[in-house]
Amino acid sequence: MKKLKLKELESCLQQVDTFESPKLLLEQYPTRPHIAACMLYTIHNTFDDIENKTIADLGCGCGMLSIGSAMLGAGLCVGFDIDADALEIFNSNIEDFELTNINMVQCDVSSLSDSMPETFDTVIMNPPFGTKHNKGMDMIFLKTALQMAKTAVYSLHKTSTRQHIQKKADEWEVKMEVIAELKYDLPASYKFHKKKSVDIEVDFIRFSAKKLLN
Repeated sequence: MKKLKLKELESCLQQVDTFESPKLLLEQYPTRPHIAACMLYTIHNTFDDIENKTIADLGCGCGMLSIGSAMLGAGLCVGFDIDADALEIFNSNIEDFELTNINMVQCDVSSLSDSMPETFDTVIMNPPFGTKHNKGMDMIFLKTALQMAKTAVYSLHKTSTRQHIQKKADEWEVKMEVIAELKYDLPASYKFHKKKSVDIEVDFIRFSAKKLLN
C-alpha cells in the first residue's frame, strides 16, 4: 500500500461528507479533517497501531476516523454508532471512497461493554464529551473501549477533564499518556451557538488496554 503523507491524508479526509442535520442530544460534532489526520498519522507512524490491525471506531458518526484508518492500511475497521442517519452518510462515504475494509454496526455503544471483550487490536474514538444531559458519557465510552481493545485506545477528551480521567485510569490500572494538546475548532452547528466557531482545548490520549476492568 502506498504510504500516505500527512497532508495527503488530510486532503483525502476533507472529501468525507459529514452531518447534514447534527443531533444535539447525541453531541454530534464532526471530527475535523486536520485533527483526524494528525491523530491517525501519529497512531500509525509512532505506535504502529493501524496497519494490518483490527480497528473499532466508537461513536463513528459519518466515518471520518474509520475511513482514515482504512486509507492507512487497517486490516478491518468497524464503526459503531446509535444513529441510523449518520451511518447512512458513513455508508455513502465508503462507496465514494471505494473502501472494502470497513463495516458498521448500529447500536448503543454503552451496550457493548460486556459483549465484545478484547475483540479489536485498537480502538480509536472521538466520544461525546459528556456535557449537558450526557454527563458521564465520555467515561462510559472509555470504559467500553478499554474492554474491547487488545492493545490500545486512542481518544479525544476535554483538557479540563484531564485530572478526572487520570483518576479513573489509575483506578482501572490503565496507563494513560497525553500525546498532544489540541485546539478543537468547533463550528457553529446548533441554533444556540452564538459564535461562528469556538476553540475547545482537548487532549489526544493513548490508553494502554488492560485485560480486566472492574
